[in-house]
Amino acid sequence: MSRIFLIPGLGADTRVYNNIDLNDYEVICVDWIEPNKTDTLATYAQKLIYQYHIIPKSIIIGNSLGGMIAIEIAKIIPMEKVILISSIKTTDEAPRYFSLLRAVPFYKPIPGKVFNFMEFLIKPFFGQMNETDNWLFRDMLKTSSPGFLKWAMDAVLKWDNKIIPPNVIQITGDKDLVFNYKKIKGAIIVKGGTHIMIFERAKEINKILKRILKK
Repeated sequence: MSRIFLIPGLGADTRVYNNIDLNDYEVICVDWIEPNKTDTLATYAQKLIYQYHIIPKSIIIGNSLGGMIAIEIAKIIPMEKVILISSIKTTDEAPRYFSLLRAVPFYKPIPGKVFNFMEFLIKPFFGQMNETDNWLFRDMLKTSSPGFLKWAMDAVLKWDNKIIPPNVIQITGDKDLVFNYKKIKGAIIVKGGTHIMIFERAKEINKILKRILKK
């Protein structure tokens, strides 16, 4: 049986997968490691391969930022499946505001620790959460490494991928305010799904994952 590696998103850890049912599989949770300032998403992906002994023909599930890193891993070693949830596979699918932030990188002078307390700016893009998931969202953000948060924001904006490796499956919501589903080609669309549908629509996501993993 193939191993499944779970990669979380920016400002999150693998608790983002708490509602995802993969009990029938061997699951490895990928925790963020501290990057060097010069790391790109591609070089960081290589470090995760070594750190977590990711081998060919594994399965990777990546949420948001984790999906971009999953793409970079699959460009290095062949994967059985690369499943992106609320993420993008190339920069052609990136939102227009990425270009604006590259041109006017206002975030660079901000101390990394400040990013841990920017829930009020981020949450409106993520959609509605129940009380339990809302607490988890805040806790993941507050306990994230400030250095990682600042590096990751810059690395995402500098990502310039045009290559789609084999066996990529994409799940996105039509109410995602971070990545517009209209720019994403060939994805499984979840009606009413937001950027945090991995929380709020977990039952539906589980059904989709079960179908994908059985193929």
